[in-house]
This record gives sequence, C-alpha cells and structure tokens, in this order.
Amino acid sequence: MKVHKGAKAFSKNKGSVVTIGTFDGVHVGHAAILKRVVKTATALDLDAVLLTFFPHPRMVLQKDSTIKMLHTINEKKQHVAAAGIQHLVVHPFTQEFSRLTATEYVRDILVDQLNAKKIIIGYDHRFGRNRTADINDLKRFGEIHDFKVEEITAQELNDVAVSSTKVRSALQHGDISTANNYLGYEYHLSGQIVKGKAIGRTLNYPTANLKPDESYKLIPKNGVYVTKAIIDQKLFYGMTSIGTNPTVGGTKETIETYFLDYNGDLYDKKLTLTFLTHIRDEATFDTLAILKKAIEADERFARTFINSRE
Repeated sequence: MKVHKGAKAFSKNKGSVVTIGTFDGVHVGHAAILKRVVKTATALDLDAVLLTFFPHPRMVLQKDSTIKMLHTINEKKQHVAAAGIQHLVVHPFTQEFSRLTATEYVRDILVDQLNAKKIIIGYDHRFGRNRTADINDLKRFGEIHDFKVEEITAQELNDVAVSSTKVRSALQHGDISTANNYLGYEYHLSGQIVKGKAIGRTLNYPTANLKPDESYKLIPKNGVYVTKAIIDQKLFYGMTSIGTNPTVGGTKETIETYFLDYNGDLYDKKLTLTFLTHIRDEATFDTLAILKKAIEADERFARTFINSRE
C-alpha cells in the first residue's frame, strides 16, 4: 500500500474507487466498507483508495475538544493496508480546507486529484463548508463529473451496529471485551519503556512504565488489565495497571506492566501492549501489604485467564 501525504501527492495513473472518512480504529464496520472498495476496484480495474484526514476535524474546529483517537496514523496505515487498500491518502485537515465549498471539494480533491470514477460512501455522509452537502448532492456532482456513487444504506450500517464512538465508550468504561469485539482485533497501545518510581520492585512486582507514542491516543479507563506484548520476538503476558498509584500518593497517570515470567531490562525498549481483558478498577489500599495481596489476586486472575486461552 502506498501512503500519500495529501491529495496532491496522489499520482492518478488511472481512475480510482474512493471511500472517505476518518476511519478511526478501522473496526469491523470500516473493514466491511474497505472490503467492498477493494472488491469493486478489482472488478473495474481501478485503484482502491481511502481518503482520510489528519488531524481529526474536531481537533481543528473545536479547539477545546478532548477527543482521543483509537489509532495513531502509523496504526491506521497498518490496519488499512491489511484490508487490501492500495492507496491511503492522508489529507491535512486545516481551517482553510474546512472552508472549501462542496463544489471546490469535489472538483479539486475527488475529481482533479484522486480521479474518482466511483465513490462508495455511507448514506449519512456530509461534506463541504459547514458540512452542508449530502449524498444526494454528491450524486448530482457525479453526473457533472462522470463518476458513480454507491450508497451504503442505513440498514447495512445498522446491521454492523459498530461505530468508533461505541469503541471509545467501551474502552473508557474498561470494557475491553466489547471494544475488541467491535474492532475485530485486540486493542493495542505502543510506546517506549521509561523509568518510573520503581515502587513495584519493593513489592516483588517490578513493572515496565510505558510512555505512549502519541498524546492523542486513547488510553483505557484506569484499572488493572491482562495484557500481552512481544519482547525480543517472544510473547509475554502481563498485568497492566493504568492510574495514579493512589495508595502511595501518586498524582501522575502511568501505564505500568508486570510481565509474568519475564526477567530482563526493558528500559528504552519500544513495545506494543495489547489489551485482553479487565481485571478490576483502580483502588486505594490502606497499606502496601494490602496492596500486595491485591496484586497477588490480580496475578491469580491473570494466570487463570491466560490458561483458559491456551
């Protein structure tokens, strides 16, 4: 798959089948749309193209927006490529771009730059300045510019019953199982292992402190989770605690993982942490001894869960 930084970077050797959207998380609903685009492009001997935007429009148009993303740009690239898309066009979303009229957007982006011959899009898609144009307008533009529009109906979208908003909500409630079912794969978080306060070592549970690659990436609800990661080409399971370590008076949120049966130095390593299930919410314990007993119970839960998967 080729990645193009903006529509102008796209080389239109032949016509394309295009779908458009943020596609945050590339969940099972997105996957169904991308599959249709790839199948149609193959049948028509055209390029399969996803036009997406970065930053997220809400990050630009709503300065106080606290929206967190399910994917970093690099993660999105990996999942879109896996769906079979040939060209990912990541167009910069700016104030200037948001002011393009529907006519300018269709003519300058979809037709002149992407050479769209067919556009596959949801029935509720809106575009142009202030999002005033809809799919009926797009069909009229198609008659002018000689491209077809294939509508994904409300029924088709409802049959999937998945949205990025629902995935975010599940993760924000610590419901990893539901989020993973919606996504069609296990939610993951990548970053670098950095030095922490080493409190875990005093409890015989040394942890690796993960600093996420991007600040806009959504972190699941504070609590304890069963996770896994590939370390030096080998799979290790772990218990990941997300929170402020309230028992020891912590105030800064951290992501700390105790990897079961692992001995080694992880500092400065890059890891991708995959979330499997939720163990419990974050809690404050009266003493470190009580905290240690809770962690021991977490470990028993984690090992039982892991054994049930194997």
